Amino acid sequence: MWEISAIIIVAFTFLLAGFTKGVVGLGLPTVSLALLTVFFGLKEAMVLMLVPSLVTNVWQALDGPHFRTIVGRFWPLLLAGFLGTWLTAGLITKADATLLTAILGASIIIYAAFGLSSVKIPNPKVQERWLSPLAGGLTGVLTGLTGSFVVPSVLFFQSLQLPREYLIQVMGTWFSMATFALGMALGWQSLLPLDQGIISAGALLPAVGGMFLGQMVRRRLSEQVFRKVFFVSLLALGLYIAGVALI
Repeated sequence: MWEISAIIIVAFTFLLAGFTKGVVGLGLPTVSLALLTVFFGLKEAMVLMLVPSLVTNVWQALDGPHFRTIVGRFWPLLLAGFLGTWLTAGLITKADATLLTAILGASIIIYAAFGLSSVKIPNPKVQERWLSPLAGGLTGVLTGLTGSFVVPSVLFFQSLQLPREYLIQVMGTWFSMATFALGMALGWQSLLPLDQGIISAGALLPAVGGMFLGQMVRRRLSEQVFRKVFFVSLLALGLYIAGVALI
């Protein structure tokens, strides 16, 4: 049985993660995974984020006119990411949980550092054809091991200098595939406890509520300032997760 305090932590986590996604268009999986890992551990966090992440990202993927174009352009990345996730998810029962948690912290640190810096990754242009499945495969491996699907895929998408709305829909499409692949792989490995699945489904309500709240206040907030706070907070979380795992 889940204690009331644990359910409140899960609800607040997804309310905050949904709010972040509503304001900046991303961050729900990363914020929820990072916070839930601190409170419950990596394996539990990976399961708890599945339903809110899948539903909100499918919504984001289909909310726009570019879905078919995105799938046609990025199918090598999507396929490689699916395979990478499927092939590595089973290792979480065999690998050292401390090491995997440290890897999660490191990936969050890298993502936050790039978000805070003014460094721009060069546009790969003609190299996109082979870099796309490479980025998908590498991210898939990290997804299977840690539940995080932002590095290096999101950095790759940003390097393509895509229009903002197109980029948001691209990330929604990739996050949907990554979440689906992770859920399938965990289910295949019998790593989806019923109680955690029920809590994950229930967490959809605060996640969606947070998204609507974030969208409502989006026009009143400076997105640039909020993004900076978002990445600074992620950096601190990543350092904390990695530090606790390594010390």
